Amino acid sequence: MVNLDRAVGVLLGAAAGDALGVPYEYGSRALPPVGEAPQMVGGGLGDYAPGQWSDDTEMACVIAQVAADGLDLRTPEALDRISDGFLGWFADGPADIGNQTRAVLSRQEPGPGSALRLRVQAYELHERTGRSAGNGSLMRTGPVALAHLGDTAAIAEAARAVSGLTHVDAQAGDACVLWCLAIDHAVRTGELDVRVGLPHVDAGWAALIDEAERGVPADFSAQNGWVVAALQAAWSAVVRADGAVDGLEAAVRGGGDTDTVAAIAGALLGARFGGSAVPVGWRQQVHGWPGLRADDLARLAELTVLADPLTSAQTP
Repeated sequence: MVNLDRAVGVLLGAAAGDALGVPYEYGSRALPPVGEAPQMVGGGLGDYAPGQWSDDTEMACVIAQVAADGLDLRTPEALDRISDGFLGWFADGPADIGNQTRAVLSRQEPGPGSALRLRVQAYELHERTGRSAGNGSLMRTGPVALAHLGDTAAIAEAARAVSGLTHVDAQAGDACVLWCLAIDHAVRTGELDVRVGLPHVDAGWAALIDEAERGVPADFSAQNGWVVAALQAAWSAVVRADGAVDGLEAAVRGGGDTDTVAAIAGALLGARFGGSAVPVGWRQQVHGWPGLRADDLARLAELTVLADPLTSAQTP
């Protein structure tokens, strides 16, 4: 049976990690000394309110809202709806947005064919700059796993398709596949194993995962705006975690792109330990665009799982 608490944990864990990391992003506030825990005090690069999530969760909410309607995220309809949602979010003037995502969404219009237009823009950016392996698609990828629980092929295809709306680099697509398959595995089994996705990505990822397990999140902070280092930082926090709180605090303490690394880690930690492992105080605090709170994220996760024909019949 699908564990609803762990499914809910994917969205709640990511949102909590995001809001916990916001105040410390790229040194905008000094990390607390050893012995003191990071706090959801707001601020950061977007001058956020305490407990407010950032673009990581904002963009994940767009995907979650489409997934909650039961759409196959590989289809043109779903991808257009996600693209339209990204463009609507961008038009609302997010307080913080990655440079690559901004470049892709700029001067684009929603409507039929929007996914194709974004992919073309993303491809042209990659061809022009050779740099499109930022962490901006990995940070939002958690809902993709929930939309296709138990279907490895569908998860891998959807992860690449949704990533490619803004990040066409193969490293970004591979990272999303690895993380989504790890989330799927954790939700269904309660186990942490990022290697379950290795057969579906470039062979070089095995050594990168080994490197992450030898290190700590801070070892990757200088480059964790890069999708590979962001995944390594998140996994190095997750693999040592005694629980969701321990893992999220470790991800934030790693420094650098703290909100994004903690959001990435939080999706997998929540998939393993469940939404109930996110402290009540955090669940009461977290909120953000588009006017949602923790209960709304939980409902989106539940609707997504219940809408999936592969899992709804097994869900109590």
